[in-house]
Amino acid sequence: MLAVILASVASLAVSPIRAAATTLEPMPAPLETRFALAAVPPALRDQATVYLLDPGKGYHLSRQGTNGIACLVERTVWEWADLRDDVYVPLCYDTAGAKTYLKVIIDAAALRAQGMDAAALKAEVEKRYKNGTYKPPTKPGLSYMVAPLMRALGPPDMRLHTMAMPHLMFYAPGVSNEDIGAKPNLADHASLAYPFIDKQGNAEQSYFIQLVGETEKAKILADEKSLIDDLCAYRNVLCLAHEKH
Repeated sequence: MLAVILASVASLAVSPIRAAATTLEPMPAPLETRFALAAVPPALRDQATVYLLDPGKGYHLSRQGTNGIACLVERTVWEWADLRDDVYVPLCYDTAGAKTYLKVIIDAAALRAQGMDAAALKAEVEKRYKNGTYKPPTKPGLSYMVAPLMRALGPPDMRLHTMAMPHLMFYAPGVSNEDIGAKPNLADHASLAYPFIDKQGNAEQSYFIQLVGETEKAKILADEKSLIDDLCAYRNVLCLAHEKH
């Protein structure tokens, strides 16, 4: 998603990430709700649907929205084949994504809660894509990821970072960087300023990634300062000053 943003950039290898505790710690519901909704622009938040995570069961509907957008904080990234307790990816999908990509995230959380290990979880999701249980959206759309921070794999080294990288992800199943002539270089942030493809686990989960501009990013960080502070107070790994762990 370049959440995960850049959970993997097409054709770039992802290094194994350090093992961490596999039992998820629940977030306080008000904080998790704010974090999830931060992924979408403020004008869209009041009408958005929110899912919260019960680590023992999976996601449950906390608030039914009216605008077709659904938000949550992703804690299990099936593509990595590694179950951690220190991954936090706030994201929101439009109607098309909520029926497809979001379902995969919700199912992965439920399978993890049922005790499925990382390798089996990855294999199960891949099987479901292969047999048609999971399908990409059938029309254009996007996932909002404009929260002030997330904790995921990211540049410059595709290791786990707590980072500020608000962006949008437009659905592009089957599209590659070669198709659009993009040459993202994770070591050169300037090369990421224009659209590129993030392939997340398989060709069906490919997205055009568009980072927000530096001025807009600065405004997001200023407007969401209270959330940034509260996330840092809640858990040290969510402090933006702690770039790597």
